[in-house]
Amino acid sequence: MSYSLDVNVLLHAANASSPSHEAAAAFLQRCATDPDPLCLTWATLSAFLRLATSAVVFAAPRSPREAEELVDELLSLPQTRIITEDLDFWRVYSKVAQDVNPRGKLVPDAHLAALLLQHGVRTLYTPDTDFRRFKFLRVVDPLRPR
Repeated sequence: MSYSLDVNVLLHAANASSPSHEAAAAFLQRCATDPDPLCLTWATLSAFLRLATSAVVFAAPRSPREAEELVDELLSLPQTRIITEDLDFWRVYSKVAQDVNPRGKLVPDAHLAALLLQHGVRTLYTPDTDFRRFKFLRVVDPLRPR
């Protein structure tokens, strides 16, 4: 069964000073050995590159090359798939948006949710509870202790 993850998981994995760093890094290691398709979006990856290299976000930001190396690792996994907007994306986005009335920071979440719906991905790993608004998604926080 395919799954996806949002940028927060990548950011915690890349930030050694995050209290969730070890959990996020361990989760990504499990993803590397999981044969199920890991579906990522360019928006998620570019958000990671933008935020992981920002001195406004992190006291010790990653260099662009360090951030790119993590993306390279994910893209080199044989089970990684990049999903993008198909021709009817706007229709799917509109359907998703109708249920949650996105504004502000919820707009990119709705975009990701619509992409996942369009491609039949129903599981999203994220600590971001806003994604629970999208009823078709199974939202799992991989950073919480079990």
